[in-house]
This record gives sequence, C-alpha cells and structure tokens, in this order.
Amino acid sequence: MGYQHLEVERKDHVGWLWLSRPDKRNAFSADMWDDIPEAVGEMATDSSVRAIVVAGRGPAFTVGIDIGMLAALAPSGPSDAAAKASLHREIRRLQSTMTVFADSPKPVIAAIHGYCLGAGVDLITACDIRLATADAVFSVRETKLGIVADVGTLQRLPRLISPGHVAELVYTGGDFDAAFAHRTGLVNHVYDDVDELHEAARGLAEAIAANSPLAVEGSKAVLKAGEDMTTAQALEHVALWNAAFLQSNDLGEALSAFAEKRSPRFTGT
Repeated sequence: MGYQHLEVERKDHVGWLWLSRPDKRNAFSADMWDDIPEAVGEMATDSSVRAIVVAGRGPAFTVGIDIGMLAALAPSGPSDAAAKASLHREIRRLQSTMTVFADSPKPVIAAIHGYCLGAGVDLITACDIRLATADAVFSVRETKLGIVADVGTLQRLPRLISPGHVAELVYTGGDFDAAFAHRTGLVNHVYDDVDELHEAARGLAEAIAANSPLAVEGSKAVLKAGEDMTTAQALEHVALWNAAFLQSNDLGEALSAFAEKRSPRFTGT
C-alpha cells in the first residue's frame, strides 16, 4: 500500500519504515499519525518480516509533531466538558500511534540521525533498540512549548535511563547529543554518519532475523510481560511460555544444524 509520507521496504526478512517528509525534516503531519499504525501492523503480520527498522529520509530523523497540526488540537465542542473529552480522545489516538512500535511482536530498531525532537523521542522510546549518528540531537521539546509530553516519553524514558537524567531532560526541554544519549543508555551505539548508521541497522536487523522468529518474538513478549511482574511471577510466566512453545520445528532445526556444523534455516514453526 502507498502512503503519502511513509515508505515501506522489505529485504532479507527486514522491514524498513521510512519517515519520508524530508522537506519538513519529517515533521509528523496528520496523515503520518494515521498511517504509521497501518504500516507497522502490515509488517507485524507479515511472516517474511522478522525485524523492523524505522529511519528517516533527508537531513533529520524527525523534528516531532508538525506545529500546524499542534495548533489545530485546540479543544472545541458544544460545551467545555465535550471539548475536553474530544481532546482527550485525540491525545489517546496519538498515543496509540507510538504504542504500535512497543506492541509490535517483531523487534523494532530506531536508526536516528540529525534531529530527534518531541514526538521523535516518543517514537524511539517505544522501540526495542536505538542507534544514532554522532550528530544526532535529541530533545523532550514539549516542555519548551508549554506542554506536558503526552505521547509516551514520560512513561517509557524512565525505563531506559536514570530518574535524575529523565528529570533534567524533561524539566529543561534542552537539547542533548548522541554522546550523552549513549552514555546514559538511551542509544546502544553511535556511528560517524548516516550511511554507516543505516548499514549498522541493517546488519543488526539481519542478525536478529537470522534467529528463530518463535524465539525472538517470544523473548520480546516475555520481556514485555515481565515489566509488570515480580521475578517469581516472571519466572513462572516464561516457564509456561516454554512449556507451550519449546517443542518447535525451529528447535529441531537448531539441533540438526549444530550436529551438522551448518547455519540453521529457521521457518518460524
């Protein structure tokens, strides 16, 4: 399916989601908020895709929500209560756009270059792995706009970096660079330029895709479920998971490949 400001590519079991509004530094227009869930859902249900990379065309990953769209979010309705209820529904809809990355059964890698502001931070914190170029600039920019960030950053960033760093970045709304993001653990690796970044993202995604889809997707599901469990509960959960899914064709293939000294050919069954 074609999208106005997104591009979807598939190659070697890797799905690429490109933010493609380069003339606006990939600012999120209304159609992008609508189309991202559909594009990610399309890849999430495609058995040929085993890992997803989200990246940006042009000079930046994204500068966040389009300011014109932000201005249009002013509440309206026949009463004050109705206007506020309408705005609440719209915020929840925007939240769901970013949640699709966290809810995708396939691992999602964010490949970040240039600016990653506001909604860009909402997006990358919903991904599983983050890579960046040395020139990447991040900001929880909502604070500087007089807004409490409301599309996922305040919920997901504290699970990635320390509370003190979260407080500094959110309360100031200031810019921080890739070196700081790497030092605090927000990004896994930093690369010299965008070509090196995209090649690294491709290599990492292909390394994930080379493993059993059952094991990779199961690991993501168990990690996600474990966020709200005690250690004892999480251990019981993974025991039940493997009791249900351990005896797979992929396990048999892994054992055969090991005995035959060859690379396994997993089918996800």
